[in-house]
Amino acid sequence: MLFLLGGDKKTRKQDKQGKLSDISAQAREIFLAGRFPVVTTSHMEDRKIAKVLGLVACRGFDSDEAFFGMAGRAMSKGAQAIVGYQENVAFHPDGSKYFSCYGTAVMFEYDPNDPDAMPLMLQQRVGRLPQKDVVPYM
Repeated sequence: MLFLLGGDKKTRKQDKQGKLSDISAQAREIFLAGRFPVVTTSHMEDRKIAKVLGLVACRGFDSDEAFFGMAGRAMSKGAQAIVGYQENVAFHPDGSKYFSCYGTAVMFEYDPNDPDAMPLMLQQRVGRLPQKDVVPYM
């Protein structure tokens, strides 16, 4: 069905899913490199939270899809970490599972002695990171 505002609903949905999977893949690389912490506590030792960016959440039929989708959304907001991480799993009668991951995206106070204290987006702008490691704003 063609919408009045233009475009096919399926095409727009596939484009959106493609962008989310790209962001999730970049978030996965950064997380596995140890550059984006996700903790269940409300704070991190040796780091002071300067700004709370808000709740980030993602759902999916795969746990990696939900987790890295959440991390990608936080990174696109400019977050340096996620605190208060929680996850839920819903079991359906047909045997499938549905994962929900959520937490609070935060930025830390800047520490000039720590090269990773700067948000990922700013590290890329000043030349500390190659372009491919940074998740673009959505």
